[in-house]
Amino acid sequence: MMKYKLLLSFSFFWCFLLFAQSLKAQEIEILLKGGHVIDPKNEIDAPMDVAVSGNTILRVAEHIPEESARRVIDVTGLFVTPGLIDMHAHVFHGTQPGPYIANSFRSMPPDAFTFRTGVTTIVDAGSSGWRTFKQLKDQTIDHSRTRVLAFISIVGEGMQGYLHPQNLNDMDPVLTAYRINEYPDIIVGVKKHHYRGPDFTPVERAVEAGNLAGVPVMVDFGGHEPPLSLETLLMEKLRPGDILTHTYYSSPRRQGGVDENGQVRPFIFDAQERGIIFDIGHGAGGFQWPQAIPAMEQGFWPNVISTDLHNLSMNGGMKDMNNVMSKFLNIGMSLSDVVERTTWNPAQALQREDLGHLSEGAVADIAVFNMREGDFGFMDARRTAIRGTRKLETVLTLLDGDIMWDLNGIAAPMWGE
Repeated sequence: MMKYKLLLSFSFFWCFLLFAQSLKAQEIEILLKGGHVIDPKNEIDAPMDVAVSGNTILRVAEHIPEESARRVIDVTGLFVTPGLIDMHAHVFHGTQPGPYIANSFRSMPPDAFTFRTGVTTIVDAGSSGWRTFKQLKDQTIDHSRTRVLAFISIVGEGMQGYLHPQNLNDMDPVLTAYRINEYPDIIVGVKKHHYRGPDFTPVERAVEAGNLAGVPVMVDFGGHEPPLSLETLLMEKLRPGDILTHTYYSSPRRQGGVDENGQVRPFIFDAQERGIIFDIGHGAGGFQWPQAIPAMEQGFWPNVISTDLHNLSMNGGMKDMNNVMSKFLNIGMSLSDVVERTTWNPAQALQREDLGHLSEGAVADIAVFNMREGDFGFMDARRTAIRGTRKLETVLTLLDGDIMWDLNGIAAPMWGE
């Protein structure tokens, strides 16, 4: 009898060990194997494997055994990065024919334009104000798989058109801050835009709202002719951590960072040093080669690369996030530089440091890219072109550990097997 009990105990022990080993083997649900990982926050730029368990990053290391994973995806020859953050877009998609960007056809539904370019977090840049944010949330944010965050306009009605931003009576810092504090997990800042007056009143009210709510301000500057002082805006009106969008843009109503002689204005470097965030915000009009190329050559690089997605920009020079990233690959940035400006830099600017990296325990937002080599053309917002030799292409996108985009079926089982 004793011998039988010992045998039973021994059998139970080995069954337990086998069961524990089985659980351990299945701990990794998805293993991205053989890729080159670029994770600027963690200073990784090397061949590594990435292990995912549930909706989190389990491990980033060399040579993670394949047998430890339920599912292995071969990404040899590809680049693996955190999911991209597009910090300036317009996704308040609606059916009203009148408004400019708020609840209109011009704004885009997020899921149709994010995952296919490696974007897992997109930020609506002021399409709504405190009066209209709940509609943006109800009809877009709550129905999108993409993680949607938002700046809200200092104009209560949001970006309805070009008359609304002239109404100083609808710029209420207290109510704007109240709405931000009501949705702190979604609203990340205040937007000032399209004012054509001869003063800084909308900027001042946006900054007041930012102070009340503890969030940054994004400024689309310009509109008055002659233009207001860009130096005053950057060195006196904005705070460290506030954002100038459309960095490489100039017009009769907006002083550019690069002067008429092709030289970066000295205060631009001073502003960047004091903590002003310079965002691309490409859009249909906000990015010009005569500003971007001399600036890059002289060391004035943007902090953040974003699209300013809407229906005019996506069919013009901007096209999509990969196209905008590729432009900077061809005018002086390394791939690591570009990834930093589309992942960790925007995460910090948005005060969302839970995003934009592949740290152990971080949310499993991952993008996988192919680098195409060839002869490519890239247009600015004025539809003038340069030639380039490198172009990014998104192959795979994971959001919260779920595969949302698989260009070539590398994560799918082969038919017949």
